[in-house]
Order: sequence, then structure tokens, then C-alpha cells
Amino acid sequence: MTVYFIGAGPGAADLITVRGARTLAACGVCLYAGSLVPRELLAECPPGARLVDTAQLDLDEITAELLRAHQEGHDVARLHSGDPSVFSAVAEQMRRLDAAGVPYEVVPGVPAFAAAAASLKRELTVPTVGQTVILTRVAHRATAMPDGEDLATLGRSGALIVLHLAARYADRVVGELLPHYGADCPAAVVAYASRPEELIIRGTLDDIAGKIKDAGVLRTAVIMVGRTLGAEQFRDSHLYSPERERHTC
Repeated sequence: MTVYFIGAGPGAADLITVRGARTLAACGVCLYAGSLVPRELLAECPPGARLVDTAQLDLDEITAELLRAHQEGHDVARLHSGDPSVFSAVAEQMRRLDAAGVPYEVVPGVPAFAAAAASLKRELTVPTVGQTVILTRVAHRATAMPDGEDLATLGRSGALIVLHLAARYADRVVGELLPHYGADCPAAVVAYASRPEELIIRGTLDDIAGKIKDAGVLRTAVIMVGRTLGAEQFRDSHLYSPERERHTC
């Protein structure tokens, strides 16, 4: 058997990849985070599949479910919201499976920041304005941030910053980024990206924290701060430039 870590996408059930949906439909066991993964996706599971909501399970309990499926010879779909490569807690599960000798594969998904950018109708990398995107979070009761990855340090780059799990700390975010980006720097928040209840908030570093509070956004949101969010006057990319030399075969 194999454990498949599948990126379920940002929220909309139809944003799972074709490979992800096909893999899900072939697994006799599905572990999913009930608070984050859309219930509609479970309809893709085969009839009779064992469904396990991991929302209230700890790592030991999740591992036990994976090992049980392995012993019973069932392939497992381990559904994670967004993409498994960022903020998914997949690494610690894979480490447990490595130690137990259980094979696994990773099926990528659409990350929340990509869905948020799509909702904002923005390219996050704009020629001559910004070519770097930083994905990060803020330290709070969860795992501490490593040295040198605090917002004040990352903000010195001036790059577009995408913050996950930070809506309730908006004042702190603004306070640490303001000296580097300026009060007029464009900022945006997308809550529940791609879902029917999606909420988009646009503003600047000067007013975004207040707007987040007024909207009552506390979780399941992505905060973006950077000049590319408001870029209008910029040079066309070299990719499609008529001056670019093109070779025909």
C-alpha cells in the first residue's frame, strides 16, 4: 500500500488537481482535516472507503491510522488543504512513515496564496517592480519562527510578503512592516479564497489592520503586502518582447 499526501486546494472542491481526484478515487482509506477540506471532495472516495476526520487527532493518532491502513493493505489518501509543500505539517508525518518503512507519495495542490492572487486578479511578480515573493507566518502560540525570519528582518527586502495564519495579528504585522514598506504600500486580505463565502479586503498598510478588524476576519485568510499589488506602470516583460530573438525549428 501507499500513503498519498494530496493537496486538496484552497477550498473550492473543483480546484483539486486531476491527479489528486483520481488518486482519491482509488484509495480505500481517506484521512482529511474536516475543518479545512471541503466535504464535497469526499464524494470522490470509492464506495465503502473508510473516512477519518483528523481535525481532533494528534500526530500519534494520525500515524496510528496510517499504520493501521498499511497493515490492512489499503492505499491511503491523506488530504491536506492547499499544497503539501507549505504550512501543511506533512514533513513530520513523512518522518514517521520513513521510520516505519511505509511508502508514500506527494500529490501537489493549488496553494492558498495562488487562489488569493487569482481572486485579486494580480500577478505577484511584475517586471521592474518586484520579482520575489516571500511566504511566511508570524510567531504566536504555535511553533516559534527561526532566527532571522521575523517580519522586521524579512521586510528589509521590500519583496511582496504573503502571510498565512496572521489575520488576528494584523496590528503586529503592520507595525513590523511599516518602516520598510511605508504607509501607502498596497495591502490586501483574501479570506476563504475560492469558496462561496470568499471575502476580499483591499487597502494600504495605513488602514488594512482596521479593515480586517471591521470585517471580523480572524482565520482562514491570506494577507499580502507589496508594491506589485498596485503596480500599473511597468515595463513589459522580456518574455514576449518583439526584440527577443526567437528561433524556429
